[in-house]
Amino acid sequence: MPERLMIGTRIRERRVLGGIRQSDLARQAGISPSYLNLIEHNKRRIGGKTLLKLAEVLNVEPALLSEGAEATLIAGLREAAGEQDDIGAEVSRIEEFAGRFPGWAKLLADLYRRTESLESTIETLTDRLAHDPYLADSLHEVISAVTAIRATSSILVETEALEPEWQNRFHRNINEDSSRLTEGAQSLVRYLEGAPNTDAEIKSPQDEMHAFLAERGFHVPELERDMAGPRDIARLIEGEGAELSSPAQSLARDALLRYLADARSLPLEPLLGWIKSVGLHPDRLAQASGVDLATLFRRLAALPEDAVGPVGLVICDASGSLVFRKPFEGFAMPRIAGACTLWPLFQVLAQPQSPLRMRLKQVGRGTDTVEALAVSAPVTAPSFARPALMQAHMLLLPDRPEAADAPMREVGVNCRICSLADCPARREPSIISDGF
Repeated sequence: MPERLMIGTRIRERRVLGGIRQSDLARQAGISPSYLNLIEHNKRRIGGKTLLKLAEVLNVEPALLSEGAEATLIAGLREAAGEQDDIGAEVSRIEEFAGRFPGWAKLLADLYRRTESLESTIETLTDRLAHDPYLADSLHEVISAVTAIRATSSILVETEALEPEWQNRFHRNINEDSSRLTEGAQSLVRYLEGAPNTDAEIKSPQDEMHAFLAERGFHVPELERDMAGPRDIARLIEGEGAELSSPAQSLARDALLRYLADARSLPLEPLLGWIKSVGLHPDRLAQASGVDLATLFRRLAALPEDAVGPVGLVICDASGSLVFRKPFEGFAMPRIAGACTLWPLFQVLAQPQSPLRMRLKQVGRGTDTVEALAVSAPVTAPSFARPALMQAHMLLLPDRPEAADAPMREVGVNCRICSLADCPARREPSIISDGF
């Protein structure tokens, strides 16, 4: 039932909550009880003076009757229904449900928001436990110290006759290892205190590099100028990037050097002109500009959003590790490694220079689909000493009508938080699926 026709339900709910009889409300509003009965059952439209009078008698704002306080609830319920479209919720009756049972509607909307928050926390924690280099190093340090203390203490306990010199040496080792264990444990605790927070302090150099680029929207006007060069990159690193750690500065410098090379291969103004001429069609743009698809993908991801709309990009090396991520709304990306094997990003690694186009839907993340275009290309020239190093690129765009003939594929984020049933590519059980 359309929301505009739910005024009668709201009037009835307010009347019942206020303990007012239907006949008394009709009399005070100056209408007949039979007419009010039709209104309350949404069989007569209402507006103007009659609505104002009923609102006055019920002591509520007219907007609460005409628009309803459940507008936010309806939006939340629609979102929840979209995330679980396989259940078959009666979406067409959401307004009626929210109007007749606002308490239950609020409960369901709140539970949905809480579930979304918990899944986001699980995803963050899983990602950090699996791929955080700082956490891995800290755990390794703690385990190494514990192992060393255990080995030394075993020698002291199990050796009956031990020379004083060796006893002193072992005692000194235990003291040093204990201090190392204390420092490592304290550092680990301080780091984990922010673990559940997705906005916690960035620790890994790759995260620092991505945050540095994200602050600029992945667009660097200083490197788009005709006379731009390495000195401009040095100024950026020494200026805005001065707070980055040394490893993060190195990663940011490499990313900006590639940006500069791409900008020289495909300058901004000609690229925008080709986009205006042929549209956002990467294959046609590559043919018009004469650059390879991988370079074009990076240039499109580096353009301001107000020029081309939302564009996401993921790049991985031959090991499957994600070395670059420009986020795209509606498509979640893990950090560093462990992404879903079904992404076309990994499929093209086995077929260099053969691009793929697909429409992707991530399970458990609503009904939205994205258009994904993937291609792999060498980043170094091959030689007799070693093969060419390959990288795969996956460009993400909003699902467009021209991609309607592309195959659809359901994918996940990574195995630990994926509920895709009977997935042949699953590496480990999911922690959120009922089937595991």
